Amino acid sequence: MLRMPDPDPQIIAKVENLRKTLHHHNYRYHVLDDPEISDAGYDRMMQELIRLEETYPQLASPDSPSVRVGAPPLSRFDTISHSVPMLSLDNGFNDTAILDFDNRVKKNLNTTDDIIYTAEPKMDGVAVELVYENGKLAAASTRGDGVSGELITDNVKTIRAVPLLMQTSDLLGKPSLLEVRGEVFIGIDAFNKFNQERVEQELPPFANPRNAAAGSLRQLDSKITAGRPLDVFFYGVGMVADMALESHWELLQALKGWGFKINPLIRPRIKLKEILAFYRELIEKRHQLPYDIDGMVIKVDSLALQQQLGATTRSPRWAIAYKFEALQETTVLENIEVQVGRTGVLTPVAHLAPVKVGGATVSRATLHNEDEIQKKDVRIGDTVLLQRAGDVIPEVVKVILSKRRGTEEKFTMPNVCPVCRSTVVRIEGESAIRCINYSCPAQVKERIRHFASKGAFDFDGLGDKLVDQLVEKKLLMSYADLFKLDADTLAGLERMGAKSAANLIQAIESGKQISFARFIYALGIRHVGEHVAALLATHFESLEALVGCSEDDLIAIEGIGPVVAKSIASFFSREENLIIVDRILNSGVQIIFESQKMTGLLEGKVFVLTGTLERMTRRQAKEMIIAAGGKVSGSVSKNTDYVVVGDSAGSKLAKARELGIHIIDEVAFREMVEK
Repeated sequence: MLRMPDPDPQIIAKVENLRKTLHHHNYRYHVLDDPEISDAGYDRMMQELIRLEETYPQLASPDSPSVRVGAPPLSRFDTISHSVPMLSLDNGFNDTAILDFDNRVKKNLNTTDDIIYTAEPKMDGVAVELVYENGKLAAASTRGDGVSGELITDNVKTIRAVPLLMQTSDLLGKPSLLEVRGEVFIGIDAFNKFNQERVEQELPPFANPRNAAAGSLRQLDSKITAGRPLDVFFYGVGMVADMALESHWELLQALKGWGFKINPLIRPRIKLKEILAFYRELIEKRHQLPYDIDGMVIKVDSLALQQQLGATTRSPRWAIAYKFEALQETTVLENIEVQVGRTGVLTPVAHLAPVKVGGATVSRATLHNEDEIQKKDVRIGDTVLLQRAGDVIPEVVKVILSKRRGTEEKFTMPNVCPVCRSTVVRIEGESAIRCINYSCPAQVKERIRHFASKGAFDFDGLGDKLVDQLVEKKLLMSYADLFKLDADTLAGLERMGAKSAANLIQAIESGKQISFARFIYALGIRHVGEHVAALLATHFESLEALVGCSEDDLIAIEGIGPVVAKSIASFFSREENLIIVDRILNSGVQIIFESQKMTGLLEGKVFVLTGTLERMTRRQAKEMIIAAGGKVSGSVSKNTDYVVVGDSAGSKLAKARELGIHIIDEVAFREMVEK
């Protein structure tokens, strides 16, 4: 076996000095915006470091600046839980909404005094969380569903503005644990140059910088990510050990001192009147900035008051996003198609001549319902004003009547379902027209798609076209039929091979353990989204208790209104729904009940999952740990209590052995949580 040459002390010292120098110049360039050397000089030092590390691989280090060129490709992403949930922000679109927010803050704090805020440009990028242990970057993840995200550490390491090692702050020192949050983005000039290069390489260009940033972060091959011009601004924290700060602005300054890049336009410690003025200033500046912003974020500056205000299940009470008015363009409405949703609602959808709105090409937009079409007098062939509501959702604002030629066609909603030809009805007090045929193929397809979606059972491999085939061939009449599918039947379908069929069956089998919240959401009950499903899951100790709950009892639950309560009670009053639920449970589906969390079995214990588990997915294992009071981490450290090992376990297993962490297999894990 060929033995690598041992480096002499001079080589070791040179490598260490190169790393230290490169970290320093990264900080000068990306955080302070005050470079001390040329790009060419930086590149020469980086190439020299890479050459030495390739010659002496025993000197490799996970926090070397050279990791920014990328790591070996992954087969898939692991997931990691956020110690503190990454909540969404409530949105405001006018001054009145911001005034209302300020009044709510004062009311909740029981004060009439002016509140001091800090206002920040709202980046139009991708939220990430980075975990630093003893000053070193240990893990990085996407926001995901707010509770857990995808582990993208190798990809984040390629972003030059991300410190691999925290800078030392003379005033604060380094916290032993820091979970810092930021927004990854691509600057406008860099995006345009990058897209031009893709066109020259005969590759499809990205629609906008945000899509490009999101796609870049989710590359399984981090070397691809390393070739993308990603940047980042940091704006907050999750868990922090040993930090004594009083305000959000002090926190931002601490982050900057530790080497994290913060937005230079942040306006600290200002009152409401100044906030509204700053918002108008940002409107004027937004198209002159080197990056995209879609509004501003307003935060109560005092950390103590933030703690006092707390949060709802969805958003903090101490912050709000003041979004910009939607960008608008004109285009021609070429046709109107009626789609049928999972609850039977008929929705008219405008087919438009493709037009770019806010950097994204739009060719379709919802027209909502018949009343909206009549109110706006929308006709096929009209020139219309189009906007992206909240800079995201395409919406027809109005018809440009001056462009009307007289050849435009009026549109009327059909009196039968366009899919199953059944009678449609409009319930008094509602604007929606519904197909009342519960077996309508369009409804069945949408219910199945919803049932298998990410927030529900999350069956990987069940695409839209496959669902269409299965329903059209009458292999699926309801989502309960998913559990009767077999690999041989699937393999005979168009574009399905034996391997794809086997993978889907395995995904369905692995998905049979599910949290109560996900199960409720998966049922597709009208008005019951993920938030309401979570409320119900924490309130009821069993499915039977939910099924037998009266409308009045449901209304008594905080957060459940009369409309939602009526919809839930109606769903479980229908015999066909109860039959389907029974069929799901009889197929072997097991529900993990949130109301039984914190049983103490695993309370305070930290678990790391690695490798492929045979009888369950990692998501299911994570839910079982959390249900028993434990925590799940994406990286092995001295704070880890157990590492659960499946097939093809990697570096986490080796590190667990090195640190003397308890290592258990899937069987031992199940015995532990099922006591």
